[in-house]
Amino acid sequence: MRIENGQTLFDTDGKVLHAHGGFMLQVEDTFYWYGENRQDHIYVSCYASKDLVNWTFRNHILTTETKTEAIRVRTDLQLKNENGRKVNIERPKVIYNQRTKKYVLWAHYENGEDYLCAAVAVATCDTPDGDFTYHGSFNPYGEMSRDCTLYQEEDGTAYFLSAARDNADMHIYRLQDDYLNVDSLVNKLWQGEYREAPALFKKDGFYYMLSSFCTGWAPNQGKYGTASDIEGKWSSLQEFGDKTTYHSQPAFVLTIKGTKKTSYIYVGDRWGGDGQNYFNSTYVFLPLNFQEGNRLQLEYHSTIKIDVVTGEVEV
Repeated sequence: MRIENGQTLFDTDGKVLHAHGGFMLQVEDTFYWYGENRQDHIYVSCYASKDLVNWTFRNHILTTETKTEAIRVRTDLQLKNENGRKVNIERPKVIYNQRTKKYVLWAHYENGEDYLCAAVAVATCDTPDGDFTYHGSFNPYGEMSRDCTLYQEEDGTAYFLSAARDNADMHIYRLQDDYLNVDSLVNKLWQGEYREAPALFKKDGFYYMLSSFCTGWAPNQGKYGTASDIEGKWSSLQEFGDKTTYHSQPAFVLTIKGTKKTSYIYVGDRWGGDGQNYFNSTYVFLPLNFQEGNRLQLEYHSTIKIDVVTGEVEV
């Protein structure tokens, strides 16, 4: 079966799939897709699939009623603001901590009234699709933190990336061993270039970070940078895709390590209307192609077929 780009996706119960600004985590032969869901009392929903086509709803893993639990970091544990309304939990990302046996979620937090908090939110769970426990929001080292993502090395070292200084810069933080706090601000990138929606992956020893410019809910020209050391020097930004990134914004890059090849799939959001009409928001899955000099290309295809066993992609 094929994925149809730009079409509304439905889960196996026939309901609209809400995984906006999300992330995928593979656990054995199952892919878990986490994302924003702004309906009712919900913040983050989780779906599961073995083929990337048929998605089963598993749980609303974070809601206004989620259990809260303080940790050693001083945080704001409120999941509703002082007016009793929902806060904003955006761009949720989840990775697994082998040492603590916990699934750890990081996201962008705002108070639901304005965008002045610019904070991170952290939650954990013993299972990938269970009821997460919310550990609150905070500003890492007092810095602003908006659009964000997580990246995990094979040795377990984890990084949190987020737009800072009113989106003017991109920060990279190394996380502490349990992934519940930042350990060090290891990089500040592309100052004054106003990047958001970061998506980071590694191929053949090189790191690639995709991002978009700041144009509200309107799509724009995607750009990427590369580095041989995530904590070292990064290249200047280069363009990928067309002038609207095929009417999408980066959410994450899915790496499929198959029996025949490893493929890298760009997954982007096509936001609906002013960004609040999530029933009209759709998704784009496109293969990333690579050239000499660590250059990448992104071409549009209306459909895509991904063999999760072999890693082969058909467009």
